[in-house]
Amino acid sequence: MGFKETSCHYIKQRIPMTEWGPKYNSKKFISDAIAGITVGLTVMPQALAYATLGGLEPQYGLYSAFVGCFVYTIFGSCKDITIGPTALMALMTYQQVIGKNTDYAILLCFLSGIVQVLMAVLNLGVLVDFISIPVTVGFTSATSVIIGASQLKSLLGIKVSSSGFLDTISKVFQNLDKTRLSDALLGFGCIVILMLLRKLKDLKLHKEDAKPTSNQKILQYLMWLVSTSRNAFVVIICSTVAYLYETNGTGSPFLLTGTVKPGLPDVKLPPFHTVVNNRTVEFGEMLSDLGSSVILVPIIAVLGNVAIAKAFASGTIIDATQELFTLSMCNVIGSFFSSMPITGSFSRSAVNHASGVQTPFGGVITGLMVLLALTFLTPYFAFIPKASLAAVIISAVVFMIEYEVVKPMWRSSKKDLISTFATFVFCLIIGVEYGILVGVGINIIFLLYPSARPTVYVEKIKTAGDIEYMMITPGNSLYFPAVDFIKTSVGKAGVDSKHSPIVVDCRFILGADFTAAKGISALIRDFSLRKQPLYFLNTRQEVLAVFQGVLTEDFKLKHFGSKEELETFIEEHHNTHELDRLLGETLDRQLDELNEVYTNGDNKLNHRKGKF
Repeated sequence: MGFKETSCHYIKQRIPMTEWGPKYNSKKFISDAIAGITVGLTVMPQALAYATLGGLEPQYGLYSAFVGCFVYTIFGSCKDITIGPTALMALMTYQQVIGKNTDYAILLCFLSGIVQVLMAVLNLGVLVDFISIPVTVGFTSATSVIIGASQLKSLLGIKVSSSGFLDTISKVFQNLDKTRLSDALLGFGCIVILMLLRKLKDLKLHKEDAKPTSNQKILQYLMWLVSTSRNAFVVIICSTVAYLYETNGTGSPFLLTGTVKPGLPDVKLPPFHTVVNNRTVEFGEMLSDLGSSVILVPIIAVLGNVAIAKAFASGTIIDATQELFTLSMCNVIGSFFSSMPITGSFSRSAVNHASGVQTPFGGVITGLMVLLALTFLTPYFAFIPKASLAAVIISAVVFMIEYEVVKPMWRSSKKDLISTFATFVFCLIIGVEYGILVGVGINIIFLLYPSARPTVYVEKIKTAGDIEYMMITPGNSLYFPAVDFIKTSVGKAGVDSKHSPIVVDCRFILGADFTAAKGISALIRDFSLRKQPLYFLNTRQEVLAVFQGVLTEDFKLKHFGSKEELETFIEEHHNTHELDRLLGETLDRQLDELNEVYTNGDNKLNHRKGKF
């Protein structure tokens, strides 16, 4: 492949738009437009709700909802993904904004993008693999519970400030007597309606074995459209009711979102310093305040985005590095438009897919809808009841609680439940950042434990000549955590075997280090001193090279490539080893007797000297 072909391939790989763009046509545009409008109706109420969840003013949700749409169209490799604010990113943003200001959320967005760029350049997407499915299940389920609990205040119309899951639950129960009946009825009514509308798209107007008529097809599509745009319809209806109350002069019976700043956001650099409580906070202190979230937020964002890409890949191979790079660009560029951290949304991507999107250009239509909303609709957003937005969030996150995986996990691997429940509980008690660190830590322990305590198989085997030897088979590679354990296991087998030959089968040992080699050297020396044969079987050349690097001329490693070769050697040298051992024991016994004689003689002589 020449330089020109290589360059073209690289450009198409890194800017996928250059591949599908020339093939774009009006038919694809119509499909993309329908999907883009449908997703736009979904993202607008969600964006307002997630901004509130993140502790930000509502307009910041819309600021976060359009940049990713345009950037992903250029660099994205999966047609279905829509990038924007999500409940999970909003929650993790809230942890950093509480007690501070919006600048922290925007800076976190920028730094998340920078970390993701570095991960893409260094091919560190592999770090995501350390977050296993059990940890992810515990994490997403816990965040769903936390998000749902955080919306109880708005759902019930209670005006209290709280931080964290336990504090929120405590404050809500303490102030239940302050519940506003109108907000509670509206909130719970919206939840019921949203749940019913969610099922609307699954209703069939024709029998299973019958072909639908044209009218049935149209009606089925309208039902699907209403179902997928349910959030927008509920929010529009609730806002209209609130608006009518306000214009009639009676005042709204609901707590409202309040003024939403109109117009597009200013394009400016991310804030590298800010003012909190009339005190200037420099970049270094802001970075310190953000702490581990600077690493965890981008990793969680990547984890979610890659998972969505794989879910909608339709058999194609997903380039994780490209998705990582694209997400980084969405966050870095988004921070110049006052965006909070963003990632792929599973629910909106599912809507996009179901709407028949053909290319990532559908995101441009969605982005344009958000820009139009910022330009013309913001005065009306002020009339959205907070209870309806709370209902939108709760109805979305309740399906993120993955309780159904507990049963198959129990049947498959019970120990994985430990990391799942530990992650879940610690996320609720001490926070999502630390909770996921606990889960990953437990996973790493489970991963490393077999290296420190490998399975050791011990069996007695007889050769064709009826000579018994002990076969010891370590279950995995030999590295420094396992050295003492393996050494002890082999030594104990040697003592229990009553001087029979010991064979260490190395077929599962794929690697070894210097500490392991020193341990094997000491083991060979111990067996040699007590005249007991120690052999090694099926030792790989690379492992053998590590072992022999520390052995001396006095103590050599005897190894064999096959069991037949080993047993032939044992039969040929068994009598010699037995004779050497017996002679050694005889000499040792005679030396002990001589030592005893000399010791007794010295004692008698000293006794006589004492008398004189």
